[in-house]
Amino acid sequence: MDTIRLEDVKNYVGQEVRIGAWLRNKRGSGKLQFLQLRDGTAFMQAVVVKAEVGDEIFAKAKELKQETSMYLVGTIKEDARSDFGYEMDVKDLVVVGASEDYPITPKEHGTDFLMDRRHLYLRHIQPFAVLRIRNTMIAATYEFFNKEGFIKVDAPFLTGSAPEGTTELFSTEYFDTEAYLSQTGQLYAEAGAMAFGKVFTFGPTFRAEKSKTRRHLTEFWMIEPEMAWMDQDASLEIQERYIAYLINSVLERNSYELDLLGRDKELLASYTKLPYPRVSYDDAIKLLQENDFDVEWGVDFGSPEETFLANHFASPVFITNFPKKIKAFYMKRHPTRDDVVISADLLAPEGYGEIIGGSERDTDYDYLAQRIEEQGLDMDEYAWYLDLRKYGSVPHSGFGLGLERAVTWITGEEHIREAIPFPRTMTRLRP
Repeated sequence: MDTIRLEDVKNYVGQEVRIGAWLRNKRGSGKLQFLQLRDGTAFMQAVVVKAEVGDEIFAKAKELKQETSMYLVGTIKEDARSDFGYEMDVKDLVVVGASEDYPITPKEHGTDFLMDRRHLYLRHIQPFAVLRIRNTMIAATYEFFNKEGFIKVDAPFLTGSAPEGTTELFSTEYFDTEAYLSQTGQLYAEAGAMAFGKVFTFGPTFRAEKSKTRRHLTEFWMIEPEMAWMDQDASLEIQERYIAYLINSVLERNSYELDLLGRDKELLASYTKLPYPRVSYDDAIKLLQENDFDVEWGVDFGSPEETFLANHFASPVFITNFPKKIKAFYMKRHPTRDDVVISADLLAPEGYGEIIGGSERDTDYDYLAQRIEEQGLDMDEYAWYLDLRKYGSVPHSGFGLGLERAVTWITGEEHIREAIPFPRTMTRLRP
């Protein structure tokens, strides 16, 4: 008899099948045992009836401990009372791997406790649902950019300089030279765009920020498209279509996981309505001031300001044309103002903040050389980047999306997660 997965039992209603599963929890009485099972694809209940299986198998079921692995043979039937919709009437049970004193018991646990046992916590409902949704978003990312005519290029993880001029980098020794874990693949993607037109990088990035906020990680995965022959307005259209594609993909493929997390699917679907509002930084400052925020022109937005702005529009919202002094050196100057750059941050509602940052890139060699010098960067380390402006430069734009923050928003979870295989957990923790 073939072993089937829980996600496929819907195709075997009324049939006798075998499944391989772990015991998540159980309850019972003198004549019944209700086994809560998981196999990495879903969670399902199996019912063991003493009168149907006999004393030996029933005693075996009664003695099962949490996270014991087993084969179960039984008949699949529909169960409208459960979120999953199906259950098994067990006929036989064979223990494969015993489990004793499993530490993550069916009760509330604190963050530190679960993080010390994250290699086991991956088995539980919350990370199960979040990481399956994350997997869908990764697959959807490749689908979207392939359909849009992009090709993937890979940026190095080790670099000899800070691409965005920050000092918040992890350093290491690369033979006899100091190197850094990369904070972005963008500059390399610009080189790729000059070769292929439309490219994207997708890989881990690192920030040595000593931050414990819900929005910051030391390691996360970043999607960074770069597009030749494209201005900022066209880039914003791609960005919002990409976000809508991610959300629709999750709604179509992960309804079960969203239900496990208690995510409001109607609210999530509302975020696919395009276009997203576009609000200038100037107007955003005025709106904040009118609503009693103590902010002055020229400051970057913090969490309270971003939360207010996105919730004000009840939608993801683009804030455009930020002050030059708070943005990276490569962003294109505004055609009529020297104090702002052609840039945009996409803010997510519900308090999740910036999920995309992007801009049109400046193409003037002398201006970029001046900006590099003003920021105290080593001109020799950026010589190759300036070369892109010497040999057939064209208008081009790009953006970056942090995968973990986008996952946090789409799943409706409270805190950002660290990259797999061992994600940071949320404040709301449940096994």
